[in-house]
Amino acid sequence: MEALHIIGDEHQSLAAILHAIRFMLKEVAAGRLEADRQLFRAMVHYLDAYAEQRHHPKEDLLFERLAQRTDEGREALAELAAQHAAAPQRIAALQAALADYLADAGRFAAFAEAFEHYAEFYRQHMLLEEDVALPLVRQHLQAEDWTAVDAAFRAEMAGKALGDGEREDFAALFSKLVDCAPAPLGFGPRPWRDE
Repeated sequence: MEALHIIGDEHQSLAAILHAIRFMLKEVAAGRLEADRQLFRAMVHYLDAYAEQRHHPKEDLLFERLAQRTDEGREALAELAAQHAAAPQRIAALQAALADYLADAGRFAAFAEAFEHYAEFYRQHMLLEEDVALPLVRQHLQAEDWTAVDAAFRAEMAGKALGDGEREDFAALFSKLVDCAPAPLGFGPRPWRDE
């Protein structure tokens, strides 16, 4: 059942980044925080590279096992599969709004609106997983399922490489995002710097 711990940890990390962006956008809009557009860029990168490209495939593996064990929750699993399949379009819309904002600070409101749409979708998505799908996974998967799923999760985490063959260290990226995010969510504000 290591896979469930991994999914839970990933959901917490993703929720933290979503909350941090939402908080920062509100503070910038209220004039209490100077916008760090490069930090927003890094956070959106995290949402794409981690949530959309690494997290969802692991969930798909888990949910496929569930579908092999029971018909219970079929509608929820179909909805989650459709949501995962639409991830490229969803993150692309957020990235486009961010690109516009990076090019023109006057596009802040459009970026904030696009992010709010993305964050609200993601909140509902994780609730469906946590309230419906994951309890069914706990109920129906058997020992041999857990052995296979846990091994697949460990292999994915150890072997997932970027297109250039290098691995991205998401734990280090998350820590750096927290270092730069303003209090009370992080240890900053500190300006984001690519290294």
